Amino acid sequence: MPRKEGDIWVLRYRVSRADGRRVENIMPVGLVRDFPKERDAWREVDKLGLLARINDAPAPGRIRFNALAEHYLKADFGEDAVRPKSENTTMIVEHIVRDYLIARWGNETAEDIKPLDIQRWLKSLNSDRGLAWTTISKMRGVMSRIYKVGILHERASKNPVEHVETRSTSNYRAIIISPAQTLKILESLTNILHHTLVLTCAATALRASEILALRWSDILWNEGRIRVSKRWAMGKDGETKTEASDSYVPLHPVLAHHLRAWQTHTPYAKDTDFVFPSLKAHGRIPLSASAFVADHLRPAAIGAGVQVEEGQRFGLHNLRLFLKQLARE
Repeated sequence: MPRKEGDIWVLRYRVSRADGRRVENIMPVGLVRDFPKERDAWREVDKLGLLARINDAPAPGRIRFNALAEHYLKADFGEDAVRPKSENTTMIVEHIVRDYLIARWGNETAEDIKPLDIQRWLKSLNSDRGLAWTTISKMRGVMSRIYKVGILHERASKNPVEHVETRSTSNYRAIIISPAQTLKILESLTNILHHTLVLTCAATALRASEILALRWSDILWNEGRIRVSKRWAMGKDGETKTEASDSYVPLHPVLAHHLRAWQTHTPYAKDTDFVFPSLKAHGRIPLSASAFVADHLRPAAIGAGVQVEEGQRFGLHNLRLFLKQLARE
């Protein structure tokens, strides 16, 4: 195929659309000047793993795991997905699939992989490589999903992961902040932006990413509620983590009072502005949650008597438990 930079080799293949029609696609392989002979181009196809990625109609039961995994990534994260995945979720799953699952099982026939071999490998990830069991359990779930999608699309007939066991316990224990400690934290945060951010988190139990994505137009003063329709992740707006999160939360009169006060102070008070902007970035993006926690929230919590050990996870997510704890008391 001719191009401005010279003729190129392309790999032609056919795919099935959602309506059942077969259409031809092409995938560039490389310049003819770099691969002068056809056999050189085919070596590049093999090196890049293109056949695995476009394998659209393998013989049931004989598909290799790498082709099954690549098909899963296209099917479960493409047009056939029941619900679109966030960019962060996509990145994590692709990392698990390509850097762990395909790296270990890619060249094996998918249905020849034995459950016991999978279980021994998963166990070795903990004993030999030090991975946490919660991470390993997630890998098992992704591998099982690969087979489930394969069965749905008639590329596999059984799931060897079904009988594989892993531990799902974690050493992580969330730090519970009492209502009294939360009030002390609020008292110590004299900066109105920081004070209002912590109060919003404690009073709504929203995720940090959902709070950071709030614009002033999301504060529905007359309705007494806050609209939650997006989250801030990877430096841009994205969908909420779950469908249940895409909703509204009550706007308590006390919180409304503090938000009104903050709106009169902030230089970014238009409907399209972030409620909690980065002043350093002139309001173009919200403030950095990690920087806020490290510089302000963590010291304030320790000062309020919260036991936070060196290196222990602590952040705005701990404040989400405030309402549950308050309800108990």
